[in-house]
Amino acid sequence: MIVGVFALIAYLLGSVSFAVIASWLFKLPDPRTYGSRNPGATNVLRSGKKAAAVLTLLGDAGKGWLAVALAQYYAPIWGVGSEAVAVVVLAVFLGHVFPLFLSFHGGKGVATAVGVLLGLDIWLGVMAMATWLLVALIWRISSLSALVAAVLTPVYSFVVLGMGNTTLAVMLISMLLIWRHQSNIVNLLAGQEGKIGEKKAPDS
Repeated sequence: MIVGVFALIAYLLGSVSFAVIASWLFKLPDPRTYGSRNPGATNVLRSGKKAAAVLTLLGDAGKGWLAVALAQYYAPIWGVGSEAVAVVVLAVFLGHVFPLFLSFHGGKGVATAVGVLLGLDIWLGVMAMATWLLVALIWRISSLSALVAAVLTPVYSFVVLGMGNTTLAVMLISMLLIWRHQSNIVNLLAGQEGKIGEKKAPDS
């Protein structure tokens, strides 16, 4: 029962779309109507408003971090163990990817995943971000950076956290991230994937 409450709160928190909120605050078009139509920081950046993209990035990462931090604090108080934290890890991520408030059509989850990792362990988050940044600096392709980080992060989690419930949860969100990037993988293989900061046509 308690674990279910944890999961519900985390899911609802994850369902809050900062891409839509930031676009509204900066009077930008709905991010689901242009570019990749993905309500995430990379697509908001295509609007040309960097501040809105930064707010989206921080908000989406922040909700992932907050959900995990709260779970880690309250789980011992309510007498539930690491399984509750693992469930929250999945729930907040699923909330972002399949948000209740956006008819279950959400973002790909990269920023939220980073927030989750930072909440679990600061070094785990740093290693994932460093991987993303290194690939981005070399190839300037956000999706490629996310995919490489998604593949390597479960390894980092095993090294930092050991093989437990949370590492299993990290493995699952990594697989979901890769699944959410199916179209990007097709574009990457075809050499047609857009680069960071590049604007796309409305119908792309």
